[in-house]
Amino acid sequence: MNTTTAKNATNDSTTTRTAGLHKVKVFSRFERFWHWTQATLIFILLFSGAGIHGFHQLMDFEGMVWMHVIAALSLIVLWVFAIFWHLTTGNWRHYLPTTNGLFKVARYYAYGIFKGEEHPYRKRFWHKHNPLQALSYLGLKLFLFPLIWISGFAYLLYGFWGQGALTAGSLEWVAVIHTAVAFAIAAFIIIHVYLLTTGHSTIEHIKPMINGYDEVELSDAELAYLKQDEPGRVLDS
Repeated sequence: MNTTTAKNATNDSTTTRTAGLHKVKVFSRFERFWHWTQATLIFILLFSGAGIHGFHQLMDFEGMVWMHVIAALSLIVLWVFAIFWHLTTGNWRHYLPTTNGLFKVARYYAYGIFKGEEHPYRKRFWHKHNPLQALSYLGLKLFLFPLIWISGFAYLLYGFWGQGALTAGSLEWVAVIHTAVAFAIAAFIIIHVYLLTTGHSTIEHIKPMINGYDEVELSDAELAYLKQDEPGRVLDS
Protein backbone atom coordinates (compact mmCIF):
# COMPACT_ATOMS: atom_id res chain seq x y z
CA MET A 1 0.00 0.00 0.00
CA ASN A 2 1.38 3.40 -0.98
CA THR A 3 2.24 5.29 2.21
CA THR A 4 1.06 8.70 1.04
CA THR A 5 -2.23 7.39 -0.33
CA ALA A 6 -2.93 5.40 2.82
CA LYS A 7 -2.26 8.35 5.09
CA ASN A 8 -4.41 10.59 2.89
CA ALA A 9 -7.20 8.03 3.16
CA THR A 10 -6.82 8.08 6.92
CA ASN A 11 -6.82 11.87 7.15
CA ASP A 12 -9.45 12.72 4.51
CA SER A 13 -11.93 13.72 7.20
CA THR A 14 -11.60 14.23 10.90
CA THR A 15 -15.24 13.17 11.26
CA THR A 16 -14.76 9.75 9.64
CA ARG A 17 -16.19 7.21 12.04
CA THR A 18 -14.39 4.00 12.92
CA ALA A 19 -15.41 1.11 10.69
CA GLY A 20 -14.41 -1.45 13.30
CA LEU A 21 -11.97 -4.32 13.69
CA HIS A 22 -10.86 -6.26 10.61
CA LYS A 23 -8.33 -8.95 9.79
CA VAL A 24 -5.78 -7.09 7.66
CA LYS A 25 -2.44 -8.16 6.23
CA VAL A 26 -0.19 -5.77 8.11
CA PHE A 27 3.05 -7.78 7.99
CA SER A 28 4.58 -8.23 4.54
CA ARG A 29 6.57 -11.27 3.44
CA PHE A 30 9.84 -9.42 3.91
CA GLU A 31 8.81 -8.26 7.38
CA ARG A 32 8.02 -11.83 8.43
CA PHE A 33 11.22 -13.14 6.83
CA TRP A 34 13.21 -10.41 8.61
CA HIS A 35 11.54 -11.17 11.96
CA TRP A 36 12.15 -14.94 11.96
CA THR A 37 15.63 -14.76 10.41
CA GLN A 38 16.66 -12.09 12.90
CA ALA A 39 15.32 -14.19 15.80
CA THR A 40 17.21 -17.27 14.56
CA LEU A 41 20.49 -15.38 14.13
CA ILE A 42 20.17 -13.73 17.56
CA PHE A 43 19.62 -17.12 19.20
CA ILE A 44 22.70 -18.47 17.36
CA LEU A 45 24.69 -15.47 18.60
CA LEU A 46 23.51 -15.95 22.19
CA PHE A 47 24.31 -19.67 22.03
CA SER A 48 27.78 -19.19 20.53
CA GLY A 49 28.53 -16.18 22.74
CA ALA A 50 27.64 -18.18 25.85
CA GLY A 51 29.99 -20.93 24.66
CA ILE A 52 32.80 -18.46 24.03
CA HIS A 53 32.38 -17.20 27.61
CA GLY A 54 32.53 -20.77 28.92
CA PHE A 55 28.89 -21.23 29.94
CA HIS A 56 28.74 -24.47 27.94
CA GLN A 57 31.08 -26.78 26.00
CA LEU A 58 28.67 -28.06 23.35
CA MET A 59 31.12 -27.10 20.59
CA ASP A 60 34.84 -26.48 20.40
CA PHE A 61 35.96 -22.91 21.03
CA GLU A 62 37.16 -22.19 17.49
CA GLY A 63 33.91 -23.49 16.02
CA MET A 64 31.86 -21.25 18.31
CA VAL A 65 33.97 -18.20 17.39
CA TRP A 66 33.42 -18.82 13.66
CA MET A 67 29.70 -19.43 14.22
CA HIS A 68 29.48 -16.17 16.17
CA VAL A 69 31.30 -14.11 13.54
CA ILE A 70 29.34 -15.54 10.58
CA ALA A 71 25.99 -15.10 12.35
CA ALA A 72 26.91 -11.53 13.35
CA LEU A 73 27.89 -10.54 9.79
CA SER A 74 24.72 -12.18 8.43
CA LEU A 75 22.62 -10.24 10.93
CA ILE A 76 24.27 -6.95 9.99
CA VAL A 77 23.51 -7.60 6.29
CA LEU A 78 19.90 -8.38 7.23
CA TRP A 79 19.67 -5.17 9.30
CA VAL A 80 20.98 -3.09 6.38
CA PHE A 81 18.23 -4.47 4.12
CA ALA A 82 15.64 -4.01 6.91
CA ILE A 83 16.63 -0.36 7.44
CA PHE A 84 16.37 0.29 3.69
CA TRP A 85 12.96 -1.43 3.60
CA HIS A 86 11.61 0.54 6.56
CA LEU A 87 12.75 3.86 5.08
CA THR A 88 11.47 3.24 1.55
CA THR A 89 8.09 1.79 2.56
CA GLY A 90 7.28 4.26 5.33
CA ASN A 91 7.04 1.49 7.95
CA TRP A 92 9.46 3.43 10.16
CA ARG A 93 6.39 5.40 11.27
CA HIS A 94 5.24 2.44 13.37
CA TYR A 95 8.20 3.07 15.69
CA LEU A 96 7.57 6.76 16.34
CA PRO A 97 7.35 7.18 20.13
CA THR A 98 4.34 8.85 21.71
CA THR A 99 3.16 9.47 25.25
CA ASN A 100 -0.46 9.17 24.11
CA GLY A 101 -1.65 6.06 25.93
CA LEU A 102 1.87 5.11 27.04
CA PHE A 103 1.17 5.21 30.77
CA LYS A 104 -2.11 3.32 30.37
CA VAL A 105 -0.29 0.51 28.56
CA ALA A 106 2.55 0.53 31.14
CA ARG A 107 0.00 0.35 33.95
CA TYR A 108 -1.77 -2.53 32.21
CA TYR A 109 1.41 -4.63 32.00
CA ALA A 110 2.49 -3.72 35.54
CA TYR A 111 -0.89 -4.16 37.24
CA GLY A 112 -4.00 -4.52 35.09
CA ILE A 113 -2.95 -7.68 33.31
CA PHE A 114 -2.93 -9.54 36.63
CA LYS A 115 -6.46 -8.30 37.36
CA GLY A 116 -7.86 -9.52 34.07
CA GLU A 117 -8.35 -6.03 32.68
CA GLU A 118 -8.76 -5.49 28.94
CA HIS A 119 -5.76 -4.19 27.02
CA PRO A 120 -6.16 -0.40 26.72
CA TYR A 121 -4.70 -0.22 23.19
CA ARG A 122 -6.28 -1.32 19.93
CA LYS A 123 -4.04 -1.70 16.91
CA ARG A 124 -4.67 0.69 14.05
CA PHE A 125 -3.57 0.34 10.45
CA TRP A 126 -0.66 2.78 10.72
CA HIS A 127 0.04 2.17 14.40
CA LYS A 128 0.30 -1.60 14.77
CA HIS A 129 2.60 -1.29 17.82
CA ASN A 130 1.24 0.04 21.09
CA PRO A 131 3.13 3.05 22.57
CA LEU A 132 5.21 0.89 24.93
CA GLN A 133 6.14 -1.52 22.12
CA ALA A 134 7.09 1.33 19.79
CA LEU A 135 9.29 2.90 22.46
CA SER A 136 10.93 -0.44 23.32
CA TYR A 137 11.59 -1.36 19.69
CA LEU A 138 12.96 2.12 18.97
CA GLY A 139 15.33 1.87 21.92
CA LEU A 140 16.44 -1.57 20.75
CA LYS A 141 17.15 -0.33 17.22
CA LEU A 142 18.72 3.03 18.10
CA PHE A 143 20.79 2.07 21.16
CA LEU A 144 21.26 -1.64 21.84
CA PHE A 145 21.78 -2.78 18.25
CA PRO A 146 24.31 -0.02 17.38
CA LEU A 147 26.18 -0.73 20.64
CA ILE A 148 26.40 -4.43 19.85
CA TRP A 149 27.61 -3.62 16.30
CA ILE A 150 30.27 -1.14 17.41
CA SER A 151 31.58 -3.19 20.34
CA GLY A 152 31.56 -6.37 18.22
CA PHE A 153 33.57 -4.78 15.41
CA ALA A 154 35.90 -3.16 17.94
CA TYR A 155 36.52 -6.57 19.51
CA LEU A 156 37.00 -8.27 16.13
CA LEU A 157 39.39 -5.58 14.85
CA TYR A 158 41.26 -5.00 18.11
CA GLY A 159 44.57 -5.92 16.47
CA PHE A 160 44.34 -2.85 14.25
CA TRP A 161 43.63 -0.24 16.94
CA GLY A 162 44.62 -1.67 20.32
CA GLN A 163 48.40 -1.34 20.09
CA GLY A 164 48.79 2.31 21.09
CA ALA A 165 49.56 3.63 24.55
CA LEU A 166 46.06 5.08 24.93
CA THR A 167 44.25 1.94 23.80
CA ALA A 168 46.36 -0.81 25.36
CA GLY A 169 44.27 -2.88 27.77
CA SER A 170 40.99 -1.49 26.47
CA LEU A 171 39.90 -4.86 25.09
CA GLU A 172 38.48 -5.79 28.48
CA TRP A 173 36.16 -2.78 28.43
CA VAL A 174 35.04 -3.58 24.90
CA ALA A 175 34.25 -7.14 25.99
CA VAL A 176 32.32 -5.91 29.05
CA ILE A 177 30.20 -3.52 26.96
CA HIS A 178 29.55 -6.17 24.30
CA THR A 179 28.53 -8.76 26.90
CA ALA A 180 26.36 -6.31 28.86
CA VAL A 181 24.46 -5.32 25.71
CA ALA A 182 24.07 -9.00 24.80
CA PHE A 183 22.48 -9.65 28.20
CA ALA A 184 20.17 -6.66 27.67
CA ILE A 185 19.06 -8.06 24.29
CA ALA A 186 18.55 -11.49 25.88
CA ALA A 187 16.39 -9.86 28.58
CA PHE A 188 14.36 -8.11 25.87
CA ILE A 189 13.76 -11.46 24.14
CA ILE A 190 12.69 -13.11 27.41
CA ILE A 191 10.19 -10.31 28.09
CA HIS A 192 9.00 -10.46 24.46
CA VAL A 193 8.39 -14.22 24.69
CA TYR A 194 6.69 -13.84 28.09
CA LEU A 195 4.26 -11.25 26.70
CA LEU A 196 3.28 -13.75 23.99
CA THR A 197 1.79 -15.88 26.76
CA THR A 198 -0.42 -13.07 28.09
CA GLY A 199 -3.82 -11.86 26.92
CA HIS A 200 -4.99 -13.92 23.96
CA SER A 201 -3.65 -17.43 23.36
CA THR A 202 0.03 -17.65 22.45
CA ILE A 203 -0.78 -18.93 18.96
CA GLU A 204 -3.00 -15.90 18.33
CA HIS A 205 -0.03 -13.64 19.14
CA ILE A 206 2.29 -15.63 16.84
CA LYS A 207 -0.04 -16.12 13.85
CA PRO A 208 0.35 -12.56 12.47
CA MET A 209 4.06 -13.20 12.02
CA ILE A 210 3.24 -16.43 10.16
CA ASN A 211 0.43 -15.45 7.80
CA GLY A 212 0.75 -11.65 8.01
CA TYR A 213 -2.84 -11.00 9.15
CA ASP A 214 -3.69 -9.21 12.36
CA GLU A 215 -6.84 -7.66 13.80
CA VAL A 216 -6.63 -3.89 13.49
CA GLU A 217 -8.99 -0.96 13.69
CA LEU A 218 -9.83 0.62 10.32
CA SER A 219 -11.56 3.88 9.53
CA ASP A 220 -14.21 3.90 6.80
CA ALA A 221 -11.75 5.62 4.46
CA GLU A 222 -9.04 3.03 5.07
CA LEU A 223 -11.45 0.12 4.63
CA ALA A 224 -12.86 1.55 1.39
CA TYR A 225 -9.37 2.16 0.01
CA LEU A 226 -8.12 -1.33 0.83
CA LYS A 227 -11.20 -3.01 -0.64
CA GLN A 228 -10.93 -1.05 -3.88
CA ASP A 229 -7.17 -0.79 -4.45
CA GLU A 230 -5.74 -3.77 -2.57
CA PRO A 231 -8.27 -6.62 -2.76
CA GLY A 232 -7.30 -9.54 -0.56
CA ARG A 233 -5.52 -7.38 1.99
CA VAL A 234 -8.62 -7.30 4.20
CA LEU A 235 -9.44 -10.93 5.00
CA ASP A 236 -13.16 -10.36 5.63
CA SER A 237 -13.70 -7.96 2.70
